[in-house]
Amino acid sequence: MSKTIIISNRLPVQLQISNGSINAIPSVGGLATGMKSVHTGGDSLWIGWSGLTDEEIPKELILKIDKALAKHGSSKVNLSEEEVNGFYFGFSNRAIWPLFHYFLQYAEFKLDHWLTYKSVNRKFADAIIEKASEEDTIWIHDYQLMLVPKMVREKRPKLSIGFFLHIPFPSYEIFRTLPWREEILEGLLGSDLIGFHTYDYERHFLSSVRRLLGNEVSFDDIYVDDRIVKVDSFPMGIDYKKFSDAAKKQKEFSEAQQSDLQRRLDLHKKSSPDAKLVVSIDRLDYSKGIAKRLHAFKYFLDKFPQYKEKIRLIILAVPSRSNVPQYQLLKKEIDELVGRINGELATVSWTPIWYFYRSLPFDNLIDLYTSSDIAWLTPIRDGMNLVAKEYIATRTDKTGVLILSEMAGSANEMNEALLINPNNFEQIADTLYKAINMPELEQQRRNTILQRRLKRYDVEKWANDFMDSLRKQKNRDAANVSKRLTDNLMSAVLKNYNKARKRVFFIDYDGTLTGFKIDPQKASPDKSLYKLLDQLNEKEGNDIYLISGRDKETFGRWFLPKKYNMIVEHGVWISEEGGEFRMLENVNKDWMEKIYPVLESFVDRTPGSFIEEKNYSLAWHYRNTDPDFGANRAAELNTVLTSLIGNDDISVLNGNKVMEIKSSNVNKGRAAMRVLPQEDYDFIFAIGDDWTDEFMFQELPDEAVTVKVGMQNTKAKYYIESVSKVRNILKKFI
Repeated sequence: MSKTIIISNRLPVQLQISNGSINAIPSVGGLATGMKSVHTGGDSLWIGWSGLTDEEIPKELILKIDKALAKHGSSKVNLSEEEVNGFYFGFSNRAIWPLFHYFLQYAEFKLDHWLTYKSVNRKFADAIIEKASEEDTIWIHDYQLMLVPKMVREKRPKLSIGFFLHIPFPSYEIFRTLPWREEILEGLLGSDLIGFHTYDYERHFLSSVRRLLGNEVSFDDIYVDDRIVKVDSFPMGIDYKKFSDAAKKQKEFSEAQQSDLQRRLDLHKKSSPDAKLVVSIDRLDYSKGIAKRLHAFKYFLDKFPQYKEKIRLIILAVPSRSNVPQYQLLKKEIDELVGRINGELATVSWTPIWYFYRSLPFDNLIDLYTSSDIAWLTPIRDGMNLVAKEYIATRTDKTGVLILSEMAGSANEMNEALLINPNNFEQIADTLYKAINMPELEQQRRNTILQRRLKRYDVEKWANDFMDSLRKQKNRDAANVSKRLTDNLMSAVLKNYNKARKRVFFIDYDGTLTGFKIDPQKASPDKSLYKLLDQLNEKEGNDIYLISGRDKETFGRWFLPKKYNMIVEHGVWISEEGGEFRMLENVNKDWMEKIYPVLESFVDRTPGSFIEEKNYSLAWHYRNTDPDFGANRAAELNTVLTSLIGNDDISVLNGNKVMEIKSSNVNKGRAAMRVLPQEDYDFIFAIGDDWTDEFMFQELPDEAVTVKVGMQNTKAKYYIESVSKVRNILKKFI
């Protein structure tokens, strides 16, 4: 029976060791809550670190710990104190965390941290490989484990692997500064599905993949060797019912049932009925913008002094990574800021800021949410920010105002909140003023919409959507109209080949027999390719046609001495058995004088692009340009050329990082069909990789074996995943 294996840095249970006994307590909130619908029963397993280092676990308790974790469907990865320091506190939180949150000045790129990160990722991958069967589904979580997907894929290629990043993915310009950037991307691309909170993060990731690895990207599909990796956004929700029900229950408490915090909050509200409570809850992290928020609060009180003694800011800063130097400095800065602002502005009856540096139990969080008139959350950069959603879920009477940084991932779903730029103190002050004075009907209108949305797309829906997408990705190959040329299908093709008396092969060159090169003139055939083509061409009954968009001079230089049949420039010229090239189509080239200056202007404005001039066509190559810039220029050029060409008998072919302009009556399909009547062929085989070959796949008879190189949509009957497999396929015909 297949199972789901969840992998995260920490397990969803906390271990307590007391007098030789082990107590495993389930964690609450965040990922542990979100994965409840996935991690249920005996058909799932959660792999992660227990939170205790090897040095902290007595040897005699190791088996007891394993048994205690097994009761919660969990299995631990053992980490030493040195590994935790290098992997978690080192590379994960001193390199990846600051870099991905745009705090480049805090990023430390230390080789020993990177090596430890790799070795620990290997430990996690080995734990998956040990526990997983071929039918299992793997879901890997977050930035600590970005190398794991590839490591698992290399050993278990058939596993279905998903990865979700819970923090932002930075823009290419930021990400490229990471010394081990390619390894991180390649690690993630071991997945079948990669999920992000927002489309912005997804877009940044796709851009980095294009620019740094050169993989072909089509919308949200990335072509990686023999696979398609799907990239999508899944905004994480909260356990809406848990927060809403807790708030309703809390309202029904008698005074005796209330917490001490709630009684103090109520007392404050009774003594100052016109005053507003503003709550701000974050982990103590530089990405949360707590220091800026304090400065902005002081700015607000200076701009609107009438609200002194009429507003109180409650700051709850949850301790985080207190052994990392930047966090120690941040705490010192916030402590001093709170003290300075309170010291300057406080009166006998009013302290502007209540500051808590601690974790609060769940019930006390509900007290703060339900008692506060305004939630003020202004992270400088945040993957999601679930506190914003939790606050809205607890507003049972639909009052309350949410002020939210537009830099938080949740801002994309919460447009009804008051969105601000956390760096704009003037805007923040004006927004606080607006929130204080917002009519209740307006508050209720906004929160009604937000609550409906959050209730509908809760954390369980988030987890199920991701798993559904992963299952669809797994079944995607079967749904493809074109079938993958498997060994079984190839056996049937070879059976027909061997029975045939007369056979013809139409074989594309660039992107098929050889990979693409930045300079097309450097893609000359190697010795092994000559040997393969010689053997295929010399086999009795075989006719081989190399069919390419290349110019006849280049192909003549490479292949004419071999006496291969050749069709070049997409079907303008043909050479058979070493004879001179002759024209297959009557074409004119008068239009080239008009088009060439246009292409020249695009070369001037697109660094890295160049023009290839053929006898009867012009090609604009942009493989060596910035991927996004080149694609935009290509779209612009396509528009310009379409308007210039008008009704002329000229067409534009959009190939792989190349645009070719040629006569409309010339294509590979027409050329191939001119060849077929010459012999009574009872086996036809055609293989190619881009749109120019689609004409051939479409025109050839139904009985032809047509093969696309790559997994894009195609009119070919079959596909193979990459150029690396083409020669192995052709060798089977020898």
